[in-house]
Amino acid sequence: MSLELFSLKGRAALVIGGKRGLGYAMAEAFAEAGADLALVSRETDLLKEAARRLEEATGRRALALPADATKPDEVERVVQETLRAFGRIDILVNSAGINIRKPVEEMSLGEWHQVMDTNLTATFLACKAVGPHMKRAGFGRVINVASILSNFGLAERTPYCSSKGGVLQLTRVLALEWAKDGITVNAICPGFFATELNTPVLQNPEAYQRLCSKIPVGRFGQPHEIKAAALFLASPAANYVTGSAVYVDGGVTAEV
Repeated sequence: MSLELFSLKGRAALVIGGKRGLGYAMAEAFAEAGADLALVSRETDLLKEAARRLEEATGRRALALPADATKPDEVERVVQETLRAFGRIDILVNSAGINIRKPVEEMSLGEWHQVMDTNLTATFLACKAVGPHMKRAGFGRVINVASILSNFGLAERTPYCSSKGGVLQLTRVLALEWAKDGITVNAICPGFFATELNTPVLQNPEAYQRLCSKIPVGRFGQPHEIKAAALFLASPAANYVTGSAVYVDGGVTAEV
């Protein structure tokens, strides 16, 4: 009976930023639990390949919907395409994210907007577009990917820390606004994971070891280690969980 609480049979998930990394891992977890998928990314070829692999591995439908999630009309288009395909959107994951590392005095306004638009504005746009459909259905699960850097700073990460702090606050506000509508809104706050976003660190042994020394478990996380948290928040097991932040960080925030 307990395992049934984690079933997503009959559900449909829209995963923005689902072509690889943590977004792909979460999409895979949902498909393995029985959900159909719509994946969104700007990189068409990688997106189509991700959808193909998920369909072959899980037997679930996986749509590839190329789009720029920072543009309202494109977000609305992928929402409508998902609804046409599945008739519903039960789960929304906002996992698109970028990072530009440099001191603030060297950061251009364009670079600031690039990170803020991808990490925060895109999350706002997707929630705004999907929310009304979830309200009409009387059910929804929204999972926003924030970060441990939603809670503390890290040098040379000005727009990233600012945007992820905003994602966490957006999550809390929407949880309050939508609780009466049967919609839960939660955040996952990953720590340091071995994904493309952290390639500059992974390719720098000194920087990698310096960060690992700050992680109690002594290593970066692997993408598959995000799957259980995402499945929990998307499933009936989390019916009474909203406005929360789940930290998957190897213990980093326990020491901060």
